[in-house]
Amino acid sequence: MTELLQKKLNDKAWARWTALFLVASMMFFGYMFVDVMSPIQALVEQQRGWTPDVFGTYGASEFTLNLFGFLIVAGIILDKMGIRFTGLLSASLMLIGACIKLYAISSWFQGTALEAWLNSWWVSMPASAKLACLGFMFFGCGCEMAGTTVSKAIAKWFKGKEMALAMGLEMALARVGVFAIFSISPIIAEKMGTVVAPVAFCTVLLLIGLISYFVFTLMDKTLDKQTGETATDGESEEEFKFSDLGKILTSEAFWIVALLCVLYYSAIFPFQRFAANMLQCNLDGLSATDAANIFRWFPMGAAAITPFLGYFLDRKGKGATMLIFGALLLIICHLIFAFVLPETKSELLAYSTIVILGLSFSLVPASLWPSVPKIVDEKILGSAYCLIFFIQNWGLFFAPLLIGNVLASSNANNPAVIAAKASGAELIPYNYTTCEIIFASFGVAALLIALYLKVVDKKRGYGLEEPNIK
Repeated sequence: MTELLQKKLNDKAWARWTALFLVASMMFFGYMFVDVMSPIQALVEQQRGWTPDVFGTYGASEFTLNLFGFLIVAGIILDKMGIRFTGLLSASLMLIGACIKLYAISSWFQGTALEAWLNSWWVSMPASAKLACLGFMFFGCGCEMAGTTVSKAIAKWFKGKEMALAMGLEMALARVGVFAIFSISPIIAEKMGTVVAPVAFCTVLLLIGLISYFVFTLMDKTLDKQTGETATDGESEEEFKFSDLGKILTSEAFWIVALLCVLYYSAIFPFQRFAANMLQCNLDGLSATDAANIFRWFPMGAAAITPFLGYFLDRKGKGATMLIFGALLLIICHLIFAFVLPETKSELLAYSTIVILGLSFSLVPASLWPSVPKIVDEKILGSAYCLIFFIQNWGLFFAPLLIGNVLASSNANNPAVIAAKASGAELIPYNYTTCEIIFASFGVAALLIALYLKVVDKKRGYGLEEPNIK
C-alpha cells in the first residue's frame, strides 16, 4: 500500500505517454508551419514575386534572431524558469510570428502604407517577403525554444524509463507534421487559389498547440508536487548558476556533438525548403502537388523507423554507430539528386532516394538527442540543448541563403531558365546540381566528425554506445 501511494505520476504509463502526446502536438503543428510554403515555392514566386534568392532569405530568417544570442538566453530561461513557463512562452512566440507572416502575404497588407514604406528600401525584395521574414523570425525564436523545452520535458518525465523511445516518438510525430503539410498545402492552395489559405490553416493549428501545452503544464505541476519539487513558474527548478555554462563550453564531447548537429541539419532542413521545386525541375515539369506527394515520404520514412531506433537505443545502445551510418546515407542521397536523378528522370528513383534520406533522418536525430544527457549534467541540460540549437542555427541561417544565391547565380546563364522567365512560364526549370553537391559536402564533414565522436566516446567512456535503460 505504501509503495502504491509513493508512485509518482510519471511512473504511470498512461500519464507519461499522455504528457508526451501533449508536448509533441505543439511540435507537430510547429513543424507544419515551418514548411507550409515549401511545397508551393513556384506558386509563391508566381503570386508574390519571391525569386529563389528571396525564398532563401525568407527560409534563413527563421533563425536570424537566434543567431544574436536569443537561444542562449532561451537556455538560461529554461533552466531558471522551468519547462512550464518556457513552453508557454515559446508557443506564444510561434503564434505571434505566424500571425505576422499571415498578414504579410494576405490581401489586407497589399496597398497599405506599411507596404509602401517597406517597398521604399531594399527594392530587390518584395515588401510581403520582408514582413513575412520578420514574422518568421519571431516564430523561429519560439520554435527553437520549444524544441529544447520539449527535449528537457521528455528527459524529466522519462528519466530512467523509455527516454530514447519517447524522444524518438516525439521526433516521429514532428516528421509526420512535415508529411502532412507537404500533402495538404498544395491542395489547399490549389483549391483556394492562393498561398494565403495554407498559412492561415497552420496558424490556427499553432493556437491548438498552445492549448495542448497548457494542459501539459497542469500535469507537470502535479508531478512536481508529488516529487517534492517546490518550483513554480518564475522560480528555478534546479540550482542553476551562470558559471555552469563554462562546463558546457569546455566539454570536447559537447563541441563534437554540436558540430555534427550543425553540419548534418544544414543538409536536411534547408534542403526541405527547395526539395519540391528540385523534384519539379528534375522530373520534367512535375506539378507542385505531385512533387510534394513524392517528397512527403521523406519525413514518413523517418517517422516510421525512429520509434524502433529509440526502442533499440534504450535496450541495446550503439548510438555513435548510428550517427555514422546516418551521415553515410545522407551523402549517398544528395549525390543521387545531383547526378543520377537529372539523367534518369525516374520517379521511382526519386521516391526511393527520398525514403532512404528519411532513414538517415531517423538514425541521426534518434541517437543524437538522447546522447546529450550522457555528456551534460542534468541541471544545465536545458542550456546545453539551447547552445547546440544556437550553433545549429548558424548553419540553418546561412545554408538557405547560400543555396538560394547559388541556385540563382548558377542558373543566370541557363538558356532554359532565361526562356521560361521570358515566356512567363509557371515553372522555372532551375538546375540544382551545384546545390546538391553542397548538401553532400555537409554530409561528408558530418561523417568525419561522427567517426571522431565514436573514438572519443571509446576513450572517455561517455556511454554513447551503451543502452539507456539500466
